[in-house]
Amino acid sequence: MSELIVTRHPALVELLRERGLLNGESRVIAHATPEEVAGQHVIGVLPLHLAALAASITEVPLSLPAEMRGRELTLEELRQYAGEPTTYVVEVLR
Repeated sequence: MSELIVTRHPALVELLRERGLLNGESRVIAHATPEEVAGQHVIGVLPLHLAALAASITEVPLSLPAEMRGRELTLEELRQYAGEPTTYVVEVLR
């Protein structure tokens, strides 16, 4: 299964490439639809209702100081503040 990368941040795509999380079939999109994420392994951040449609979702957690939030980060900054990728499976309980 190829990965679907959901991000609008070019530096994050580069970090994922450095960490070997992208393969030749990985697709990068800025905004996800239910049809795009359904059954896919997604890397990025999704609202829970979309994450529940994905086969799994992997996030790269960021431990940012407050003053760095809300702005575009460089690759060097991501290297400094990004944690280990964590994969989740989200399901809807009714």
